[in-house]
Amino acid sequence: MFKKIAFAAPLAVIALSSSMAFAAEEIRSSINISATIPSKVFHAQPVNPDFGKDETMAYNLVDGTLSPLRATYDVRHTNGSVNAYVEGGPQPLFNGADSIALTYTFNGVTLTGTSQEVVGDTESNAGMRADLVIAAAKPTTTQAGLYTATPVVIFDAIPRT
Repeated sequence: MFKKIAFAAPLAVIALSSSMAFAAEEIRSSINISATIPSKVFHAQPVNPDFGKDETMAYNLVDGTLSPLRATYDVRHTNGSVNAYVEGGPQPLFNGADSIALTYTFNGVTLTGTSQEVVGDTESNAGMRADLVIAAAKPTTTQAGLYTATPVVIFDAIPRT
């Protein structure tokens, strides 16, 4: 009987050791972190960091219009004013064959393809919030399907003179 016990005890230790080896698995969870810290002198960035990633203009069945996009931006330039423009001029929504005009306004100023003042020197010194609004013309009754646009709005720091 002693031989059975002496022989069984090492098997129990081996069994316990092998189960411990299997319990040593690991699970990894990747986390991507980013932080954008704007310059103290000049910045113009959306308050919502996800703005522009995947925006949708909803179609209103009752009046046949597209909802505008609106985003609030933090704007600051301690050395002058801030200008803005749409790179290449205001881009329309386009489906490959047909387009719907878009109007871009920032802080109440209609943006074009030419840089123009959107925040004055005094207002931009302390920093402020201003809205970017993108509104679509009313689609015609024959316009249907997926329309897209990828506009780029450029903000310029204009030095005080």
